[in-house]
Amino acid sequence: MKLRPFYAVLERELVRMIRQRTRLVAAMVRPLIWLLVIGGGFNSVVGRAHGLNYQDFLVPGVLGMTTLFGAMLAALTTVYDKESGVMRMMIVAPLPHAWIVLAKMVSAALAAIVQALLLIVLLVLLGHFGNGTNWALLAAAVAAASFACAGIGMLTASFSRTLDNFAAAMNFVIFPVFFLSGSLYPVESLPVVLKRAAIINPYTYGVDFLKHAILPASVPTDFSVGLDIAVLAGFSIVALTVASWRFSQESAYEPMIRVLTGKPS
Repeated sequence: MKLRPFYAVLERELVRMIRQRTRLVAAMVRPLIWLLVIGGGFNSVVGRAHGLNYQDFLVPGVLGMTTLFGAMLAALTTVYDKESGVMRMMIVAPLPHAWIVLAKMVSAALAAIVQALLLIVLLVLLGHFGNGTNWALLAAAVAAASFACAGIGMLTASFSRTLDNFAAAMNFVIFPVFFLSGSLYPVESLPVVLKRAAIINPYTYGVDFLKHAILPASVPTDFSVGLDIAVLAGFSIVALTVASWRFSQESAYEPMIRVLTGKPS
């Protein structure tokens, strides 16, 4: 009985995603542009390394991009619920705030997973997945990366009171997180300062996990699978904890509390 509100929140978010078909189409276009246009251009300049061309090296990066953008945009609904007043109904429900945040985070991760699966189908049809792909490891990598990206989204949403705030914060979060990772180039090849930034970036380990699953064994990766899993799991737990704490603070709910109590803003 206690889990019924949790599943209700989860179902609501997934139904909303399915109805937004334009969002799903856009989620496919962005990574394909990076892979086919930008990857194709750099491929003619960079050439091959370790028996792999740049476009194939970019596949884990664009797949990670899909989980990152998908989870961040799914987390946007949390801020929308704050402004529209939906969140105030969740607050008064007999459900701990942590469960609300967990439901939102799980739904954001599932949205990212669905978009990643659609992109994988397209990439298979385009011939960018070889016979060396470890599908079981790929499933684990997509899931782990999606939950970590959902954590990034929920942290951003928990400190954003309006859609404008979230949009501004997302630009300061999503692009540094993406570019300061191994999505476009090996972390080991970065200058010292950028390398240190990439090492503390949890998204870096999601992309590296995807590389282990997709790229041939002859292509060196930056970290071990064990380290990737440990960092992604640890960050997801920390993100859930911090976001739950933030949502439990009265200051995070001031706009909604005013509506409930009738106090003037």
